[in-house]
Amino acid sequence: MRRGLKISLVTLTGAALTLSASACGGKKAETGGGGGGDGKKTVKVGLAYDIGGRGDKSFNDAAYTGLEKVKSSLNLDIKDIEATKGESDNDKVQRLDLLAKSGYNPVIAVGFAYAGPLGKVAKNYPNTKFAIVDDSSVKAPNVANLVFAEEQGSFLVGAAAALKSKSGKIGFIGGVDTPLIKKFEAGYVAGAKKVKPSVKIDIKYISRGTDFSGFTDPAKGKTVAEGQYDGGADVVYHAAGLSGVGLFQAAAEKKKFAIGVDSDQYLTAEAAQKPYIITSMLKRVDTAVFNFVESASKGSAQSGPVTFDLKNEGIAYSTANADAVKDVQAKLDELKQQIIDGKITVPTK
Repeated sequence: MRRGLKISLVTLTGAALTLSASACGGKKAETGGGGGGDGKKTVKVGLAYDIGGRGDKSFNDAAYTGLEKVKSSLNLDIKDIEATKGESDNDKVQRLDLLAKSGYNPVIAVGFAYAGPLGKVAKNYPNTKFAIVDDSSVKAPNVANLVFAEEQGSFLVGAAAALKSKSGKIGFIGGVDTPLIKKFEAGYVAGAKKVKPSVKIDIKYISRGTDFSGFTDPAKGKTVAEGQYDGGADVVYHAAGLSGVGLFQAAAEKKKFAIGVDSDQYLTAEAAQKPYIITSMLKRVDTAVFNFVESASKGSAQSGPVTFDLKNEGIAYSTANADAVKDVQAKLDELKQQIIDGKITVPTK
């Protein structure tokens, strides 16, 4: 794992809140950028992770990549805070409140689970700019909703899965059965059916309801993937966070294909798994985080929905495994352009 050190810093109102200072090569990530001797106000950027946190090689790591760019390109102070397994909304409220009252501005909440907590905290800090990734329900003049057209990217990798399948059966693994993950499923199914109407799709969810462990359980992810492969699927796509690591393990052992999500998971997979990862649906959370911080640091942060899609390159598919994707790339690019041009409307349900 290429991530840095996690350092416990404070305990707030009796609840243990782990704050991790982003690190590189063992050094604390907090820098003196943006302020100091020239009298300018220091801009401090705070980010609160979703369940799974750094090291998931997916959604949260994409957010961290954006934060790393904030530090290296904008030279701003940064602090990131991990979520804890089984935490309550009150824990999230305290985490966001801690960042805001400590002078971090802007503050970014990663994941739709922060919607309720952010709604409570943002009104108490009207001069702080907040952003939430993957949620459009929090409406406040100081909150930006960074949302994505996941269905568009999933459409493209669904087409890739159907085109690469020799058995005529493919699979989808969702971490948790939520409206957001249903967008991934809807796009994937539509893309597969577009290029191969006869394709069969095995859809499985690891957990449902308020049980978010489906995003953090590689062992269950592997078990589900093994069942799909044994059932005849020869390509499986996941939208399951850290649980997707189990899919890649199963793919390598069964010598079947897999498709990653959010980050380019071919780049972070183990060497033995790489040949079996055709592509990844890229959800540029890193771009969203960086762009929001850059605009906030200039005093021009947007509020309300900010959408990232194929047209503005906030959504894409990976070509890192060139040998695996080259035979379908021309078709995927054709479909991509049709979506951008409005000739194909991808369903979200």
